[in-house]
Amino acid sequence: MINGKNSLAKKLPSIVREIRNNPPEPINFAFQKNISYSQMSIFQGCPHRWKLQYKDKIKKFTSSIHTVFGTAVHEAMQHYLDIAYEKSFAAADREINMQEYFQEKFIGEYQTQYKKNNNSHFSDAAEMREFFEDGVAILEWFKKKRSRYFSKKGTFLVGCEIPIKIPPNKMYNNVLYMGYLDVVTYNERSDTFKIIDIKTSTKGWNKFAKADEQKQFQLLLYKQYFSEQYNIPLDKIDIEFFILKRKVLDWDDDKIMSPHQAYRVQQFTPPSGKIKLGRAKKAVSDFIHECFNSDGGIKDKIYPKTPSKWTCNFCPFKEEQELCGAGLDFA
Repeated sequence: MINGKNSLAKKLPSIVREIRNNPPEPINFAFQKNISYSQMSIFQGCPHRWKLQYKDKIKKFTSSIHTVFGTAVHEAMQHYLDIAYEKSFAAADREINMQEYFQEKFIGEYQTQYKKNNNSHFSDAAEMREFFEDGVAILEWFKKKRSRYFSKKGTFLVGCEIPIKIPPNKMYNNVLYMGYLDVVTYNERSDTFKIIDIKTSTKGWNKFAKADEQKQFQLLLYKQYFSEQYNIPLDKIDIEFFILKRKVLDWDDDKIMSPHQAYRVQQFTPPSGKIKLGRAKKAVSDFIHECFNSDGGIKDKIYPKTPSKWTCNFCPFKEEQELCGAGLDFA
């Protein structure tokens, strides 16, 4: 990853160098607690599942072929952008064999999760081949079309996986919001930053996914806390979901409605004005107040079960009757 120590560092705008060279201090887990967007999402879906995972610290295998795929695609995209902005897009095209690089990351991540799953497979050869071929198709399509989405004209890569660490509620200074920004760029001409969150999806986001406020909160909070961490005005920060689709319609498919349906990339910018940001910040404060004491400890209380087909189907405790049992009807 670019870290501000490469040969082009002298040419970087000072604000980019400052961000690269001043990451937040690591969390001191002896007395600090971290929260994240994924934690909040789990709590919103089922407080009891959140309690089992984060208060009781019961470890369950939660990876899948989808998470393996997403991790590998993220790493390949970020590596490509690192080289492209450190050198040039032509150099990235020349130096990186996307199929080989993605294969290395895809297999490596699967092996890592395989070991975490007690050396048990959680996918089969046919499914793995399908996901691998989808990943190669996405990355090769992106290489051909990348000028639509990324440019070096007055634009610099601030970095990939930029950490943020902020106490969202001043009454709970030992509870820190942690997140990692997939891609951040800076345009010197407009003096604006863009925070890009990469998502992988089977067919892209429909209007319901785009309207999901909980999905939007992730980038809204990244915008808010990036602003606070580096003292950057909110109106100088843009945000975007960069959605990579595994499946697209063929041009010969009678169902195709627009050329965009054949694109592997879908871009979505959620509204991020004062009202939306206020709602996102309130959601974090409410979560902290509901679950944590002022010293950062997790409250001893009943965390209710909220069984539903959606929450239980994706819950690692759904068949553990001694821990929950509420999801057995949906198993």
